[in-house]
Amino acid sequence: MENMETPDERIDDPAENNKKEFIGIYKSHITRKGADDLLKYLESGSDFFTAPASSKFHCCHRGGLCEHSINVYKQLSALVAMERAAAAERNKELNISEESIAICGLLHDVCKIGYYKEDFRNVKVDNEWVKKPYYAREEKLPYGHGEKSVYIINGYIRRLTREEALAINWHMGGFDSRSRGGDYSISEAYAINPLCSLLHAADLIATYIIEKRGE
Repeated sequence: MENMETPDERIDDPAENNKKEFIGIYKSHITRKGADDLLKYLESGSDFFTAPASSKFHCCHRGGLCEHSINVYKQLSALVAMERAAAAERNKELNISEESIAICGLLHDVCKIGYYKEDFRNVKVDNEWVKKPYYAREEKLPYGHGEKSVYIINGYIRRLTREEALAINWHMGGFDSRSRGGDYSISEAYAINPLCSLLHAADLIATYIIEKRGE
């Protein structure tokens, strides 16, 4: 008789489960030319599915970047549905496609590919110095944040719409260093493109409400 694993013998790998969910959403909604090549790069040519989303804040664990991306996608989808219904009540339309939601939600943070490396630091525990693992910053492509994601995506997908590019470029909102430096382009982008505001809101909800900091 063939040996069967019991539930207790199965290893539940959250990172692998998130990877499968991500790929399922991606293939269901992103069909633009070059989408298959981008997914192949994410799977085989990058650390996207194993990288953390941050060094010590939200989703700072193996597979955290993929987990965060799924969370943002789900929040963005919910926000677009809500705003679409509100627009209909005003006899207006909110023209944001399911593909745009998936592209912006799932891919807004591909800039973090190859951004962190595993390292060790000395930490004092019970008056003894011990080595603790952590994620250190190691930027290999210093191209910015949102603009770097646009650059990477457009290297594969043909092509991002203007609305998608603006939303991904400015998804950090007021946390973007360009905004803090006095660049007013972000407010102008938000004024003409609802997807910008909705993606930023989805990112905030995922980061500060859905995901626990330091886990």
